[in-house]
Amino acid sequence: MAVRRSSARIDDRSLFAEYPFLPGAESLLGGEAVSVRTLLEDVAYDAARTLGRARILAAADDPRGARDLEELARADPDVRFLSFLFARIVLSSAPVPTTLRRWAVAEAKRSYARLAHVPVDELSEVARRLGYAMEPSDGAIDFPLVDYVKLSVPIREAEFRLASQSVRRGQVTVGSVRAARLLQEAVRLKLAIPVPLAEDVVRLVREREAELLNEVARRMPPPIARPGVPSGGLKPAIFPPCIRKMQRALQQGENLSHSGRFCLAAFLHRAGADFETIVDAYRGAPDFDESITRYQVEHITLRDGGQGYEPPECDTLRSHGLCAREGDPSAPDTRDRARDPLCFEEYLRHPLQYYRIRGGAVMERGESPTGSTREPSEGRDRRDGPERTPSTARR
Repeated sequence: MAVRRSSARIDDRSLFAEYPFLPGAESLLGGEAVSVRTLLEDVAYDAARTLGRARILAAADDPRGARDLEELARADPDVRFLSFLFARIVLSSAPVPTTLRRWAVAEAKRSYARLAHVPVDELSEVARRLGYAMEPSDGAIDFPLVDYVKLSVPIREAEFRLASQSVRRGQVTVGSVRAARLLQEAVRLKLAIPVPLAEDVVRLVREREAELLNEVARRMPPPIARPGVPSGGLKPAIFPPCIRKMQRALQQGENLSHSGRFCLAAFLHRAGADFETIVDAYRGAPDFDESITRYQVEHITLRDGGQGYEPPECDTLRSHGLCAREGDPSAPDTRDRARDPLCFEEYLRHPLQYYRIRGGAVMERGESPTGSTREPSEGRDRRDGPERTPSTARR
């Protein structure tokens, strides 16, 4: 179905056919369990189910949405729409949320392929229905500052940082292509939330689509590091709150910003983790790609003969919204929900400094990677303004 390019108002059915993630799209199917059962069981919807399974497996293989689905392009608009709803219902019933979040990334990227080429009025309508205000402004587009920050923070590209934008009177002005990229993030956020389903419907989905869910689990990497992987003297229990929060986000299949991913890799390397352990830490990311992750981890850890990059200081982490010293209310562990007093000590300026004070070993500047298991110097009161080292010194 061709992308609508006229400036005329789009009727609901046409809009939902192009953007089935919009609020209210499910009303075309019906919100009651009997309608969902019909989609899951009726022979009339075989084509929609087949296409929906293909969309799920394509996302499992490549969350970047780069894999072409010829059957999707050839399908009737109603079949495409129903295949989307089927996929969303199935993944909302999956035992772990990682599968849904990975699919959300792929579908959001597919939506960007359309949104990047539609007129501004269509972008505005999609934004409005997703709950974001967006208004044309002299050939550009204005986003309210609050909406811009919410949508841009998870985006890894540096050009989306607020400091690089034109901000005036609480509005951030961007071009249409950049607006489409922001809406891609809005779509990802929406699709990552499971559709509320009755327990009997969830059981039905898991029973009828057990083979599909098992295949998805087989194709997707495990969301946490493999047990038994050697990691030197690594002590995760005493990691600083910010690092633990980054790890939890990835393990739960949530997106982590570029700054967070860089910080985590650099910290783990300097704390003594081996290469495979660092790569494994990212396997739960909804857009995980093994070859890309290995390349990026190599870039971070092999710099300067294996010393690697230094993680950002605490001030930098706070500026990127990555500090967790006030506690993380969503954390399952009560310790992570509580405020960490050490993080508020005036002398504490670096996550590696925190780790060393708690008893962890840190590879300092000038050491080879094999020196990363060295214990902290003895005879120092770690709680009273520890001696600054090259790895924690201000740059």
